[in-house]
Amino acid sequence: MKSIRPTDSELSILQVLWANGPSTVRQVNEVLNKVREVGYTTTLKLMQIMHEKQLLARTKSGKTHIYRALVTQSDTQKALLNRFVDNTFGGSMTQLVLQALGGHQASVEEIDQIRAYLDQLEKDQSK
Repeated sequence: MKSIRPTDSELSILQVLWANGPSTVRQVNEVLNKVREVGYTTTLKLMQIMHEKQLLARTKSGKTHIYRALVTQSDTQKALLNRFVDNTFGGSMTQLVLQALGGHQASVEEIDQIRAYLDQLEKDQSK
């Protein structure tokens, strides 16, 4: 997997494309403006840069360009989480989990989901 390192602004654009599928700059900009004011030219420039970084693909449709994400949401989340764990917890996923569980009152359902996931991990490792 290539290095996926979107900025916060680029991640916002990716989230729009993941949710809505291939879109024009104007469509992306309209969604972004529902959260905070972003100029059209700012969105256009960011999407052009993302195309150069191979985060987005672009096809021409008449006078407009249609952009789509070249990176999946899952791969991006994994890359960002790995970077976060490396930078914040010295690469220790255990420390991340302990910190997350220690600072949050988990519901019974959440604890059951975590337990089921851990049981599945153990089962997979014993194969």
